[in-house]
Amino acid sequence: MTGETDRDDPNIVLFVMDTMRGVETVPADPELTPNLAALAESGTEYTDAFTTAPWTLPAHVSLFTGTYPSKHGAHAEHTKFDGELPTIVDAFADAGYETAGISNNVWIAEEFGLTGGFDTFREDGERTDAWSGAGSLGDRLTNAVRESGLGGTAFERLRRLLTGPTDDGAAATVEWVEDWLRGRDSDVPFFLFANCIEPHLEYRPPPAYAREFLPEGWSYDRAMTLRQDPREFDVGEFDYTDEEWSVVQALYAAEIRYLDEQLGRLRDALERAGEWDDTVFVAVSDHGENIGEHGFLGHQYSLYDTVLHVPLVINGGAFSATDTRSERLVQTADLAPTLLDVAGIDAPAVREASQALSFHPVRGDQPRSRVIAEYMQPRPPIEVLESKFDHVPQEIYDYQRSLRAVRTTDYKFVRGSDGSQWLYDLRADPGEKHDISTSSPRTTAGLAADLDRWLGSFDQTDATGSVTVSDATEDRLADLGYL
Repeated sequence: MTGETDRDDPNIVLFVMDTMRGVETVPADPELTPNLAALAESGTEYTDAFTTAPWTLPAHVSLFTGTYPSKHGAHAEHTKFDGELPTIVDAFADAGYETAGISNNVWIAEEFGLTGGFDTFREDGERTDAWSGAGSLGDRLTNAVRESGLGGTAFERLRRLLTGPTDDGAAATVEWVEDWLRGRDSDVPFFLFANCIEPHLEYRPPPAYAREFLPEGWSYDRAMTLRQDPREFDVGEFDYTDEEWSVVQALYAAEIRYLDEQLGRLRDALERAGEWDDTVFVAVSDHGENIGEHGFLGHQYSLYDTVLHVPLVINGGAFSATDTRSERLVQTADLAPTLLDVAGIDAPAVREASQALSFHPVRGDQPRSRVIAEYMQPRPPIEVLESKFDHVPQEIYDYQRSLRAVRTTDYKFVRGSDGSQWLYDLRADPGEKHDISTSSPRTTAGLAADLDRWLGSFDQTDATGSVTVSDATEDRLADLGYL
C-alpha cells in the first residue's frame, strides 16, 4: 500500500515548511493545505507539536541534535552550530545512508555550521533563475539600483518593484530534488532534508495564489504596496488598519497554499522515482509566526503558541494509518530519536547527548508531560536597531531579554531573564491574552520549579561571540528581517 515500507532501512525525507504556524494548518485543512491533508489521511498527524525555539537557526539545530538551544549553543548570541554535538545527519551517514540537503533559508548553510554530514548540500545562495545569478536581468537591475545611491529599505523596496515577485525557492527546490533523484545510481537508502522558506516574511506569493485569498477590492499590485519589514513595524514606522491586517493574513495564507502545492510535487517526484513506498516522509515547520497577534509582526520577542505551535505530519512505515490524529505532546527536537528509531539506527552518541523523547509508535518512549521552548536572545540586538532607525520605542528595550517557557496541555509558564513571568490557562484562554500568574501562585510556582529542575538537569553551553559572515549572507538576512 502506498505510504508503507517493508524495508528495515527506509528512506527518510525531512521536509521543513519554514514559518508555517499551527493556527491555520492544524489540523491539516483540505481547502488550504490539500496535500498536507492527504499526507495526514494515510499517515499520522500530531496536533500538539511544538518547536524548541521561535526562529530558524536554533530550531534546526534542535531538529538535527535532539537538544535545546541552551545545550547546543546556536542562538542569537552565537549564530553558529559549532558541531560539538553529534547529529542525526552524521548518524544516517555512518549507517550507510546517502545524505542530501537543500535549503532556501540562509541560516541553513555551511557558514552557520548546518551542512555537516551531508554528502550533497545545496544552499540558498546557489539559487539561479531569471532574476538572480551573475549577469541575469535581476542582477543587472539590482546593481543599477545600488549604484543609484539608495540604501537600506528604500533600496530593497525599489529592487522588488523592478524585479517583481520572485519564488523564494520552493519550486526550484522540488526541481533540484527531481534531478537529484533521477541522477542517483544507488540502491542504498537516503536521508533527504529540504527547507522551503515560504511563508516567511515578506509575504510575496505568486499572484495566482494571492488572488484566491485577497479580500474584495484588493488587487495583487495594491497588496504588494503594503510595507512588510518587521523591524520597521517594531519601531513604529508603520502600522496596519484592520483591513490591511486582513490583507497581510491573506498573503500569508496564499504562501501556505503555494508551499502545499510544492509538497505535493515533491511527493509526486518520489512516486515517479519509485521511492515513495520505501519512504518515511516528515512534513514539519521549524517555528510559527505572529501576524498582528500580541502586537507583533514576525517571530521575534515572544514565546506565544503562535510562534511555537507547528504542524507535524508523518507518513510511511509505522506511521501509516487511516487518518490517525494524535494529541500526544511532542517537540520538534523529538524527531531526532524518532527518526533513528524509524531506521533502526542505534547511534549511541546521538542518543546519549539527546534531550528528546522518541515518539515512534512501536519503539518510542513514554509520552512527555510538558514541552520546553527557549528564546535565548533577541535578534537583531538593540544596537543594530539603534543604528538603523532614528527612534527605538521603549518597549523594544523591554524585549531585550531571554525567555523560557514550559507548557503542559493545560498551562503555559513563561519566564524572562529580567524577572518577568506569565502564566496562561490554555483551556480557558488559548489565545494567551490573560496572565494569571498572580491569581494562581501555586500553579505558577509549580511550573517555575519544573523549569528550574529541567535547567539543572544538564550542562548549559556558554557559547557566545559574533560569527563572521559574507556580505551576501548579511544582505539576505537583512531581507528576512534578522538584521
